[in-house]
Order: sequence, then structure tokens, then C-alpha cells
Amino acid sequence: MTHLDLPKLALMAATAAFGLSVANAQSPAPSRAPEMPAPSNLQFFPKDIPRPELMANMRSFTQALGVKCSFCHVENSQPATGLNFASDANPEKRIARKMLAMVQGINQRDFGVPAHGAIKVSCFTCHRGATLPLTTPAVNPQAKSAAPPAGPAGTGRE
Repeated sequence: MTHLDLPKLALMAATAAFGLSVANAQSPAPSRAPEMPAPSNLQFFPKDIPRPELMANMRSFTQALGVKCSFCHVENSQPATGLNFASDANPEKRIARKMLAMVQGINQRDFGVPAHGAIKVSCFTCHRGATLPLTTPAVNPQAKSAAPPAGPAGTGRE
């Protein structure tokens, strides 16, 4: 190689590297997340519900009950594959469906809310972040008695 060939060789290498970088930048990046299968075994939600809407509903349930997805959905036999969302093996999922029907009935019958209208009652209305619905107010041991204050002697308020 002569002294004059070295600059030409460097120019050709730089041109090739630039060409490869442009070609690589234009090709689509490989998808890292596997495509999620379409939801199956939907019994309460419409079969054609958009995935973002379904997932938003599921997130609202986990927040309203203070749980994770595995509270209603069963683990796959191979833990690395995650949850089996279609399975009905977990009794909590069957209870959830009944509760959803109850809430929908209350909203439609008692408040005239259409199927997907502005709801009045939700899971949070009763659950308030707990797995069991709160049926009575929490007792505050620091609270004063609701009895009327004692009055002066002889007034019947002692």
C-alpha cells in the first residue's frame, strides 16, 4: 500500500460505515414485547372490548380492592408464563363477576345509568381498598360517646 492509498481507504471505510448506519436506522426495531393474545372467556365485558379499556377496568378493580391481578386470576403452571386470565379456577373471579353484575344493576336500575355511562356506584363504593366490603363504619376508640353531655344535678341529664 502506498501513502496515497491510506486516505482513500479511510474514506471508503467511513462511507461504508455511514451507509450501514443509515440502513440500520431505517429498518424497524425488533419488537421486544410479545404480542398479547386476544382476551378470551369474557363473560361480563363485551367480547370486542378494546384492550386498553379492558386493562383500565382491571386496574380500577385492583385499586378498589387493594389487590394484585393474582387475587382473581390463577397462576399458570409454569410461573414464567404469568397468569392464566381465561381460567375460572379461582373462586374470587366468579365472585367478582357476580359483584360486577350487582353494581351494573344498581347503576342501571336505581340511577338510570346506561351500560357504560357515568357510573354512580363502583367497587370502590363499598370496598374502599379492602378485599371485603366495609359494612359498618370503623370504630374510632378516640372518639367521644354520642350520648348527650351530662347536665346539672336534678335535670335528668346526668
